[in-house]
Amino acid sequence: MTNSILSPEGLEAALREIGATRYHNLHPFHRLLHSGKLTRGEVQAWALNRYYYQSRIPAKDATLLARLPTADLRRSWRSRLVDHDGVEPGTGGIARWLKLAEGVGLDPAYVESTKGLLPATRFAVDAYVAFVRDRTLLEAIASSLTELFAPTIIAERVSGMLAHYDFVTPETLAYFTPRLTQAPRDADFALGYVKQHARSDEQQQAVLDALRFKCDVLWTQLDALYFAYVEPGLIPPGAFTPVNRQ
Repeated sequence: MTNSILSPEGLEAALREIGATRYHNLHPFHRLLHSGKLTRGEVQAWALNRYYYQSRIPAKDATLLARLPTADLRRSWRSRLVDHDGVEPGTGGIARWLKLAEGVGLDPAYVESTKGLLPATRFAVDAYVAFVRDRTLLEAIASSLTELFAPTIIAERVSGMLAHYDFVTPETLAYFTPRLTQAPRDADFALGYVKQHARSDEQQQAVLDALRFKCDVLWTQLDALYFAYVEPGLIPPGAFTPVNRQ
């Protein structure tokens, strides 16, 4: 009987294969965004909806932090809260994302209210927070491993948006600069934890499924944006409607 348990290196390779085939940098909406083929209103819709994901990440991480059994693990994880919430008002990733939204022409207070969200955005993000709260600690940590692939999409996004949109400046995209170091640091920790603790076939399959789930969460958000603002362009009642849809 063949042993189906992967070595730590084999597990990492399987995780990276999921990213290579399912990460949302492959989504048509992102390809339009990065190549300058979206209208300003469509870029605004992306910034507004992505804010909800950014704003819920600290809640997700606080839930996970409370479940970690040792001080060493909690110290390693809590930097994520500081990265997103900051150490005082106006600092951290959420504040920088609101600056991004303002930079593309949105009212930050409106963005922060989440009144203009697409329903699918809210459902997908809330499902991710619930997943981290309710699943095993191993699955919760594994679901964060999309950060393995973040530097590539950040590089594509920053260079593409600066090259193609005259209303986007380096200051607008300042959110992404710290993520080039934060995401690899966080991914290294989560990957090391998963490789150490996913020892059985069942655990390894759960880890792989957790990453697939997280990729689906990210992909679903872009599906909703594409459907509402690109093709066929059916914006749900109450959702953000660009002033000029051309």
